[in-house]
Amino acid sequence: MTTPRTPEQPVRTTPDPRTPDPAPRTGPAPRTPDPDALAALRRRYRHERERRVRPDGAAQYRDADAGFGYWAADPYTDGPHERAPLRDTVDVAVVGGGFGGILAGARLRQRGVARVRVVERGGDFGGTWYWNRYPGVHCDIESHVYLPLLDETGYVPEWKYAPGEEIRRHAVRTARQFDLYADALFSTEVTSLTWDESSETWLVRTDRDDAFHATYVVNATGTLTDPKLPGIPGIEDFKGHTFHTSRWDYAYTGGTPEGGMTGLADKRVGIVGTGATGVQAIPMLARDAAHLYVFQRTPSTVDVRGNRRTTAADVGADRAGWARRRRENYLRIVSGEDVDEDLVADRWTASAGLLEKLTSFRRPGGGTGSAAADRAAFEAAYEAADAAKMDELRARVARTVTDAGTAARLQPWYRYACKRPTFSDLYYPAFNRDNVTLVDTADTHGIEHVTAHGVTVGGTTYALDCLIFATGFNVGRSGLTSGRLPVRGRDGALLRDRWAARGPRTLHGLTSHGFPNLIQLGPLQNASSVNFTHVLDEQAVHAAALVAAAEAADALVEPAPEAEEAWLAVLAEDAPDHEWFHAECTPGYYNAEGRGRPNGPTSYPHGAVAFHRLLARWREESVTEALHPRTHPRPT
Repeated sequence: MTTPRTPEQPVRTTPDPRTPDPAPRTGPAPRTPDPDALAALRRRYRHERERRVRPDGAAQYRDADAGFGYWAADPYTDGPHERAPLRDTVDVAVVGGGFGGILAGARLRQRGVARVRVVERGGDFGGTWYWNRYPGVHCDIESHVYLPLLDETGYVPEWKYAPGEEIRRHAVRTARQFDLYADALFSTEVTSLTWDESSETWLVRTDRDDAFHATYVVNATGTLTDPKLPGIPGIEDFKGHTFHTSRWDYAYTGGTPEGGMTGLADKRVGIVGTGATGVQAIPMLARDAAHLYVFQRTPSTVDVRGNRRTTAADVGADRAGWARRRRENYLRIVSGEDVDEDLVADRWTASAGLLEKLTSFRRPGGGTGSAAADRAAFEAAYEAADAAKMDELRARVARTVTDAGTAARLQPWYRYACKRPTFSDLYYPAFNRDNVTLVDTADTHGIEHVTAHGVTVGGTTYALDCLIFATGFNVGRSGLTSGRLPVRGRDGALLRDRWAARGPRTLHGLTSHGFPNLIQLGPLQNASSVNFTHVLDEQAVHAAALVAAAEAADALVEPAPEAEEAWLAVLAEDAPDHEWFHAECTPGYYNAEGRGRPNGPTSYPHGAVAFHRLLARWREESVTEALHPRTHPRPT
C-alpha cells in the first residue's frame, strides 16, 4: 500500500521569490470543512464561473490558418522542398509524425512491416514538440515516464522534467532508430482517405498532389496540432508584431528556448493566455522584455515544479526494463491503484487520489435510497478534498506574490480538475517584477478589442509593440470526424456523416465497421491518462498486433457491427457521471467552454490500467472479432 498523500499545509510566511518552493510534505489529513464555509465556496466558484462564460462558447476562437495563414506557417524549416508527387503503394500509411505516429511506426517495425510511410505536416518528426519551441517549454510529466521507448533506445533523460528540445531530439532519435525516415513525407498534409474496394487498399491524397495506396492506415494526428486564436474584434488591425506560441518567432525576439531574447529589450510585449504554455513562457518574457502585459481570463492552478538534473542511478536505469517499470508504477498511482512504492513522487502522484476520485466515480443506479446516499457521500468527500487542495494552491499565491491585488487576481476559484494543472517555481515570482502588469479580463469576458497599436480591456488601451497568443490548440479538430480530413469507407460512406446521427461506433475506440484496415489512435472510446504517451504506446502495440493478425489470416481489420454495439454497452455500463462536475466548472476546453461534456459514453469507465489489461487479454483470446474476410485475393 502507498503511504497516504495529503496536500501540503499552507505556510503563512513569504519566502524569497527567487527560490523554488520546498518539496511536497505530508501532514495530517485536512479536517472536514465547515458546511457554511463550503456553501460560501460554492457561491464563489459559481460567481467566478459566470464572470467568464460567454454566449458564443467555443466560437469565440478562430483558426490560425483561416485568413491568418502566417500565424500557422512553419517557421522551423526552409521547406517544403520540391519533389515529384508519389503514386506508389506502401504497407502502412501513418498520418501524423508526433509521438503517436512514431510509436505506431516503431511497433509496426518490431512486427516486421517493411514499408511504413509517415506523413507529417511539420518539417520533421516531433508533433507537438516540433511546433512548441517557445521559451521555457518543458514537459509537465516526469520525463522518465513521459518519453516513450527509453528501454528500446537506451536513452536516459537529463532532467526530471525535460526541456522541449530534449524531447524533440528523442523523437528524432527514435524515428531514426526504427528507420522511419526512409519513406517519410514532411511538410505534407493528408487531404483525404478513400477506400478502394477493387484493390482493398486506401487511396491517400495529400496537398502535395500525392495519390498513393496503403494496405493499412493508422491515424495519429493528435489533438494539439492546430493553433487557435481568440476572435477579438480588430485583431487584423494591429500594426505591431504578432505570433502564436507554437510558431515562436525567434527572428524577432532573438534568443532560444532557454531565454536571452535580446530583441525584446526595448519592447512592450503582451501575451494572451495563462494556461500551461503561458505559465512556462511568461517568466522568460518577464526577464527579457522592457515591459510585459499578461492578459488573463482564468488563472491556472500552479503547483510546485522542483525540476532538477537527474542521473541514471537516480531512476534505476542500470536495470533492464527500468523505464517500463517506472511508467507502469506511475500509471497505477495516477489511476488510483495501490502500489508498494511511488517511484516518481511528484505533485501529480501526490494529487492522484483527488483526481482519481473524480475519474473513477460511477453513477449509482436509480435515484433514491442507498444509491442516492452513496452519491451524496461521494460528492461530499470529493468536495472536501478538493477544497483543501485549492486552499493550498491559493495560499501559495498569497505567500509568493507581494502585491495583494495582483495575488488576488492570480488565485484560482474553481475545482482542481476543471483545468489542466500546471507546475512552475518561476511563474508567481515573475509578477513581483516592476516590468510585469497583470490585466484581468474576466469582467469584460476577454479582451474587448485590438487597435492598431495596442489592446483594450475595461476601457483602458495598453500600448504594445508585440502581441503573443498563448491560446492553445483546437482540441479535436484534427480527428477523423472533424471535417479537416475526409475519410470515405465502403460504398463511399463519409465517416463523419456515418457517426453524426448516433455518435461514434468503434471497437475499443480503434477500429470501425465499414472502414477496413483503418486504425485510429487517440482518446475516443478507450482510456486516457495524464501521461498520454503511455496510452499512445499501448494503442500502437495494439495497432501493430491487429496488422500482424490480419496479415497472418489474409484478412481485413474490420469489426462487425455487433462487436461495436457490445463495446458501446461496456462504455455505458457504470459510466462516470461527470455532468454534475463539469456543469459547475469554469469555462475551458475540458467542458466545451462552459457548455458541458459530450452526450453518450466517450471513454472506458474503469481507467487506463484496466483498459490495457483488457486489450492484452483480447489480443490473446478474441482478436478474430476484428477481422473480416477479404473479397479479393491480394496481388502478388
